[in-house]
Amino acid sequence: MVTGSPLGFGIVGLGLIADFHAQAIAPVPGAKLVGVCGRSLEKARAFAAKHGAPCATTSLDELLARPDIHIICITTPSGAHLEPALAAARAGKHIVIEKPLEITLPRIDELLRATAAAGVKVMPIFQARFGEGARTVKAALDAGRFGRLTLAGAYVKWHRTAEYYRDSWHGTRALDGGGALLNQAIHAVDLLQWFAGLPSEVFSWNTRRVHTAIEVEDTAVATLRFPEGALGTIEASTALYPGWARRIELCGENGSVSLEDDRIARWDFREARPEDAAILAARPDQLMRSGASAPNSISHHGHQRQIQNLVDSINTGAPLAVDGPEARKAVALILALYASAERGAPVKLG
Repeated sequence: MVTGSPLGFGIVGLGLIADFHAQAIAPVPGAKLVGVCGRSLEKARAFAAKHGAPCATTSLDELLARPDIHIICITTPSGAHLEPALAAARAGKHIVIEKPLEITLPRIDELLRATAAAGVKVMPIFQARFGEGARTVKAALDAGRFGRLTLAGAYVKWHRTAEYYRDSWHGTRALDGGGALLNQAIHAVDLLQWFAGLPSEVFSWNTRRVHTAIEVEDTAVATLRFPEGALGTIEASTALYPGWARRIELCGENGSVSLEDDRIARWDFREARPEDAAILAARPDQLMRSGASAPNSISHHGHQRQIQNLVDSINTGAPLAVDGPEARKAVALILALYASAERGAPVKLG
């Protein structure tokens, strides 16, 4: 446990999402950005100067050797998370990892084994769980207000330009691992399984409808069967205009809810409760913007809430709100969808 001085953060990988991590660290009490590491020293120095970090380097070993760095944020491409995570674990650093944890289950499991053996915490970024709307829905589920769930759906109908794929690692099998499902829709998939649990069986189709030059899907649909009998659907695309709010729908025998980004759009229950009026009247959490139309339109505040959770967990010993094994579930579900689309047949989970 580190006490008496701020916990020092280092960032590895200086693409677009790294800036959101730096913005998220800055306002958290007890947190401080100390160093950054990227492939270009010039870019690393500019990033460090922008965010007030004293260390800029192209050497991961140099960053990990600093005793004033206690936590490493890994913001490299998705398929390049494992190697810096293993190095950070060996150095005894706690780890923040952008979604997804990794792009295959063997790589995720190697990461989780190594961090568990090293005794370091792993906090995967699933910031959508930290919105007030999402937490209100989760509380209603835990209280049994829906009764038996009948339908559960996640819908991510987003827009990405051709340039988004042309100028980066996105859309490649080696580093993105998947397309609209694994990159863009994973937050909705995580919320869906957080709310309704993992499906027991899935069937999926995917295609490249518009972004035909990429290696992975730009559009996918899936049907789900849950262990207790509920059914569900997932729709995901980056091939439409202009991009709509992410939507989660949960429908049960005693009530139904629709969550758009983090705004509760529908809140309908058979038996009213005193808190319902306040829930319906609540202003949406404007700090939880999603990237429906462009990846840089998200807010850093969800990341900030997760960073605060990690700092509190390290200082108090409390469990993380989202840990590695929990974040593995969304990847396992999406990879099952890919397997189903490839085989043209249902796939069982578990």
